[in-house]
Amino acid sequence: MHKVRILLADDHTILRDGIRSLLEDEPDMLVIGEAEDGRTTVKMACQLKPDVVLMDIAMPLLNGLEATRQIKRECPQVNVLILTMHENEEYIRQVLASGAMGYILKDAAARELLEAIHAVQRGEAVLSPAITRLVIENYLRWGDLQKEDNPHGLTQREREVLQLIAEGYSTRQIAEILSISVKTVQAHRTNLMSKLDLHDRADLIKYAIQRKIIDI
Repeated sequence: MHKVRILLADDHTILRDGIRSLLEDEPDMLVIGEAEDGRTTVKMACQLKPDVVLMDIAMPLLNGLEATRQIKRECPQVNVLILTMHENEEYIRQVLASGAMGYILKDAAARELLEAIHAVQRGEAVLSPAITRLVIENYLRWGDLQKEDNPHGLTQREREVLQLIAEGYSTRQIAEILSISVKTVQAHRTNLMSKLDLHDRADLIKYAIQRKIIDI
């Protein structure tokens, strides 16, 4: 029997342990790895090639939405299912634009989660009932999802730098995390402020919170 190979990505150890326990009770599911931040998730997804990445949105170093974008670009055969507590229009828009195959709320019944994993593994899209209602209610005014998702034309690296700045990392720490020079980080920060018409670190943090790049 083919088992659905799953990578768990969530920064809360207790939650990962609970989901792992649930999945390990299923004879046709196998947890092949766990990650507690977005950068590790991307790396493990492309190394392990799971059938499904079960991804939280709010994670350190690289949020789940950006991690999903990178996974779909670097290893597109890997399917991503978002599992989150956020029932929020802004998140839903970004999830659909990122390439994720599904959006399930953390208060879903266990059977709903298991069925969603199977659906995503088959290449089907799946949404929690509450999310489906929001999609239907707001579809006409969403417009171009991809355009809405990145209205200021930020590059992938600029989004990464923005999240790390908002999480409180210094320029030198960001350079080490991203394996780039301090001068390059400074250049990205300058470009961010220019594109967003912002003037200091506090403004960048406010923007990151408003655009759901970090969670508070």
